[in-house]
Amino acid sequence: MSRHLSQDLSEAFHSLLRLSGHVEEMIGLAVKALVERNDALALEMIERDEEIDQSEVRIEEECLKMLALHQPVAADLRRVTTMMKINNDLERMADLACNIAQRAHSVSPFPDFHIPVELHQMAGMAASMVRQSLDAFVNQDMDHAYQVISADDRVDAMNVKVIDQLVEIMKRHPDSISTALHCFSASRHIEQIADHATNIAEEVVYMISGIIVRHRRTLENRSTNGKD
Repeated sequence: MSRHLSQDLSEAFHSLLRLSGHVEEMIGLAVKALVERNDALALEMIERDEEIDQSEVRIEEECLKMLALHQPVAADLRRVTTMMKINNDLERMADLACNIAQRAHSVSPFPDFHIPVELHQMAGMAASMVRQSLDAFVNQDMDHAYQVISADDRVDAMNVKVIDQLVEIMKRHPDSISTALHCFSASRHIEQIADHATNIAEEVVYMISGIIVRHRRTLENRSTNGKD
């Protein structure tokens, strides 16, 4: 690796870490705004989205510059392309956090509405997956990445529980349907954040080993069910 490529990789890496810190904080605060009916905090998170978008564009430009100027190969090429993908996943997570904040803004006028406890628990699980996937990237820890991938099913199961509870609330209290639907959307956004954390973990596996594990579980499930 040339000295210039090494320097550019380091700068892009640290830019990505700063972005990940901002996105992780944004997710936590958006969920906090929802659970605590904190409208001011929700609006603050919504306003942060543009800053995240600008950071995402700058990092992508840095990575494209490395591809054009240095033409990296093998492990260096995998590292650059992985950073580009993680950068995109982080931006999508920020969008989802913004969506959660918008749901929080809509729910805030209804302090008596019961938000399922499981929604907050699921948010904690998703946030942990985000943190662990980024730790796996920083430490190039493939075992840690696989732990994140395996955790995705648990978040999916928790999402089903939350939705079932919200459906019951809507049946018993038709006047709460609108508020419940906002929580329904927030739960779905949290589940999607976990999906993006899983994407990052899969990208880390590729960066380290060169093996593409994306969709492998789907293919394995189809094989188990006797499908071609």
